[in-house]
Amino acid sequence: MTSDINKPAFSVRRMSAEDVPALLQIQMACYPPSMTEPEAVILMRLQSSQQTCWLLEHDDTPSAYLFSYPSHRGMVTALNATFEVASNPDCLYLHDLAVSPRLRGQRAGQALVKTALAYARSAGLGSSALVAVQQSQPFWMAFGYSPHHNLSTEASKNLLSYQVTGFTNAIYMLQTLS
Repeated sequence: MTSDINKPAFSVRRMSAEDVPALLQIQMACYPPSMTEPEAVILMRLQSSQQTCWLLEHDDTPSAYLFSYPSHRGMVTALNATFEVASNPDCLYLHDLAVSPRLRGQRAGQALVKTALAYARSAGLGSSALVAVQQSQPFWMAFGYSPHHNLSTEASKNLLSYQVTGFTNAIYMLQTLS
């Protein structure tokens, strides 16, 4: 029998507007200033797809978040752009996963991703996609994502928005859900 003493006390819930100050703090701890997204954009994203934006709390403290939204395969949201939620989606696009440095290595990110993928499957979405930044490609590959390079001109242009701001190795990744 294993002990739960060393397991972190996580709870995952949907975000609310009241969480935005905490989200901004987590974002600032995870990204350099040139790569943080403004509060107004975060609020618009939350309003457009609150059902697919999650917050992880550790000991009742907001400690990680995941912004996602229903989309289409091959679509890429530019950095600092608002979400365009698809009316007939086939994909859950994971836009931003950030974990407070104090919880890194404790599976907080995995808990959020598992929540999002469970939602996508229950909603009948056939795939999930994201842009991997900060050398996170191995993390995403462990969940079944793989690089996808056949993008439209618009999606390729949006992917470049990450590279211009310093994410030089931004890679669009996709997985088929079963």
